[in-house]
Amino acid sequence: MRNDDLLSPLRYQGGVLELLDQRILPIEEKWIGYRDYREIARAITDMVVRGAPAIGCAAAYGVAIGAKQGAALSEVIATLRATRPTAVNLFWALDRMQRMSPPSPENLEREAIAIHQEDIAACVAIGNFGAPLLPAGNVLTHCNAGALATGGYGTALGVIRSAQQAGKKFTVFVDETRPFLQGSRLTAWELQKSGIAVQLITDNMAAHFMQKGEIQSVVVGADRIAQNGDTANKIGTYGVALLAAAHQIPFFVAAPLSTIDLKTADGSQIPIEERSSREVTHIGDRALAPAGIGVRNPAFDVTPARLIAAIITEKGVARAPYAASLKLVKVE
Repeated sequence: MRNDDLLSPLRYQGGVLELLDQRILPIEEKWIGYRDYREIARAITDMVVRGAPAIGCAAAYGVAIGAKQGAALSEVIATLRATRPTAVNLFWALDRMQRMSPPSPENLEREAIAIHQEDIAACVAIGNFGAPLLPAGNVLTHCNAGALATGGYGTALGVIRSAQQAGKKFTVFVDETRPFLQGSRLTAWELQKSGIAVQLITDNMAAHFMQKGEIQSVVVGADRIAQNGDTANKIGTYGVALLAAAHQIPFFVAAPLSTIDLKTADGSQIPIEERSSREVTHIGDRALAPAGIGVRNPAFDVTPARLIAAIITEKGVARAPYAASLKLVKVE
């Protein structure tokens, strides 16, 4: 594993959580230190840190820091739980921290560090399981499911990294991912940093390049996977999956077990976060639309299981019917 593969958006030392501010990448690489669980909650809400596994890691550190502050554990967990509703990793990490006994600051700190390190190891395993699945040719990814979205290494980008290390030759097509531009700002930056060939396209170009035969597979991450395999991911993922199906291109989902939610029967039960209209009407301080218009800004959509060729986890590859296969890989 090369040093760049160890990129992580979180680092923790001496009771301080530092987060790489993903709102200003790739223009500036800035780390912000947090010593208060309420500030960490705000950082999650404001997307200083984003990506389901990374949110879970940050929340775990938030609990540890809250304990060091002497705050009531119930209040700390309630505050962090209220940050973002869709990514199930947040709730998984908080539930795990809540089960720690005794809930001393030292034990909670050790557990948060363990969650972080386990996520990195899970991503490497996902990459190793997923790399053989990618057919020859180029791959498209949507949003950012790389090191920046995880404890390190990445889920979808972990598959791509492992495929490259196995000797596969390809170019990664990265769509920009409006409105927060995670593809153009984050994924393209990560791939360039790792020396992986990348082509940036706008969101509405994917069908064109699929039609021309320039894309042979799609691999994305996930924020919540329901019992039946329906998968919530960044808005626009469902559209990419439909395009892939129309062009007979395999569509893969890469995610750790903590993203699988066996308590949610199907995608219709997954809560979809709606974010500020300003993310749609502005880029930075620049307005892109008339003032006062109606705006919708769902942050996620749900891809039906029937469109997914395989779900890649750190314990192996699940295939349809997912109601059975996900139970086999999921560890409660």
